[in-house]
Amino acid sequence: MIELTNEMREALDKALDERVPVMVATASADGVPDISFKGSAMVWDSEHLAFWERAHGETERNLTENPHVTLLYRNPEKRLSWKFWGSAELLREGELRARIMARTNPIELSRDPERTGTAVLIRIDKVTQGQNVLMQRD
Repeated sequence: MIELTNEMREALDKALDERVPVMVATASADGVPDISFKGSAMVWDSEHLAFWERAHGETERNLTENPHVTLLYRNPEKRLSWKFWGSAELLREGELRARIMARTNPIELSRDPERTGTAVLIRIDKVTQGQNVLMQRD
C-alpha cells in the first residue's frame, strides 16, 4: 500500500529552499538514461508525486517514450533520503495541469513566465530508504 507521509510532503515542499532539489531519473524507450534536478517536485496526494516540467528537454522526451521514473530526495544535513519509483503521466492541458501549476514552487514557476510547462503526475509504486522498502503497491 502507498501512503506518502506528511514528513515526505514537508521535505519535498522545502527541498528547493533548502538547496536539495529532487533528482529525477528517466530512460528513453531504448534504455538511454538521463537524470535532472526538479525544484518543483511535490507530494501531490497520498499516492502521487508531481512536478512542473518547464525545460521541455530530455526528461519530457523520455517520459513521453517511457513513463517509468525514479525520484531521489536526499538531505544530508537532516540525514534523510527516499527513492520514489513510479509511472508518469504528462498533462499539457486541463484542470489538473492548472492545479499542479498553482502548487508549483514560485521560484520554479517564475522561470516559466509564459506558463508553457507540462505538469507531470507520478503514480508511486514503491518507496525505498536505503535498502529498505518502506511501502509498495500491492
